[in-house]
Amino acid sequence: MSLIVQKYGGTSVGDPSRILRVAGRIAETRRAGHDVIVVVSAMGKTTDDLIALASEINPIPPAREMDMLLTAGERIAMALLAMALDNEGIEAVSLTGSQAGILTDDSHGSAKIQEIRGDRIRTNLDEGKVVIVAGFQGVSPETKEVTTLGRGGSDATAVALAAAHGADVCEIITDVDGVYTADPRLVPTARKLDEISFEEMLELAASGAGVLMGRSVEFGRRFNVPIHVRSSFHTNPGTWVKEKTMEQAIVSGVAHDSSEAKITVQNVPDKPGVAATLFERLAVDGVNIDMIVQNVSSAGETDISFTVPRQHAVRAKETASAVAVSLGAGDVDVDENIAKVSLVGAGMKSEGGIAARVFRALADQRINIEMISTSTIRISCVVQEAQVKAAVSALVDEFELHEISEEVGV
Repeated sequence: MSLIVQKYGGTSVGDPSRILRVAGRIAETRRAGHDVIVVVSAMGKTTDDLIALASEINPIPPAREMDMLLTAGERIAMALLAMALDNEGIEAVSLTGSQAGILTDDSHGSAKIQEIRGDRIRTNLDEGKVVIVAGFQGVSPETKEVTTLGRGGSDATAVALAAAHGADVCEIITDVDGVYTADPRLVPTARKLDEISFEEMLELAASGAGVLMGRSVEFGRRFNVPIHVRSSFHTNPGTWVKEKTMEQAIVSGVAHDSSEAKITVQNVPDKPGVAATLFERLAVDGVNIDMIVQNVSSAGETDISFTVPRQHAVRAKETASAVAVSLGAGDVDVDENIAKVSLVGAGMKSEGGIAARVFRALADQRINIEMISTSTIRISCVVQEAQVKAAVSALVDEFELHEISEEVGV
């Protein structure tokens, strides 16, 4: 007998028929002799609907009350799923994040898991029950308040529970077949990966691939929990995220992110402490920074460009403008029509010429690169948003990331 953690996303439990189908799948797993912990997201677009409802009541709702509101979606889903399992003849119990012992810090809307006290879950598993846990939520032991983990937090809940209870695998069961070499909505011929390393998946997630929350992958890597990303609509194998033992492919995939804006501060005095002053103020104002580029100094002045989440663009411009005035710098420009395209692959560490191939592939499509950022296994380029599809397709072509044809040529 093994312990399996299964996480079902909002699409998988989007309506009563899908909840019943999920219950049937869980029941099959339980009847096969496995202990099962299930983590569920809110049904369909419930979270979005609740956010929209809150905005009609109060444009800037208190963070505590938003957490109280949003956690209701997962509670509805978990209770309905427990009822469906009862209909299957499977004993099940639904638990909120706090009832499941998920302890977090006190940051409403973006809490971090600090500890999991699993006594209640273990007791129910020992009694032969399927334990269903509401994803995305926990409780602060300091304030006793309900907290949420941020978008995609149910993934983090699932992998953290798998780590805490020594599960053999954490299955992230969603509306896609696995992790692809590129977004198949942009490149229909993108190839599904059978396996990818934690390191590569972290880079893809950070670069815009939405199939897994980055924090969930970090939990998997830290505690060596194999993650199996697979479809809720069939039982075919998906993509395994784990420590790789085989030789790494040079390139694993291409990710894109169209949710950022570029801020440029012009004519910045080129002297020590200027960048520190700018980015310290941005940090104090809660602006998250992604890529940063400083141009070569000319006549004692330079330009500094950086990217931020698009929802932070107005705040970032206001802060940067205030700093620019205090430093005697020039204007602050905002470009919200950009996208980041990233090539990721652990094999890039030891393979020369990858950057040149990236730049040539984009140049051949007449795509201008506005910013560049790299790590040992990633190359990211900022381009105009209108060219993101062409950029992703060009890199998929260049690095042969298409689905492998089954036809045999002569």
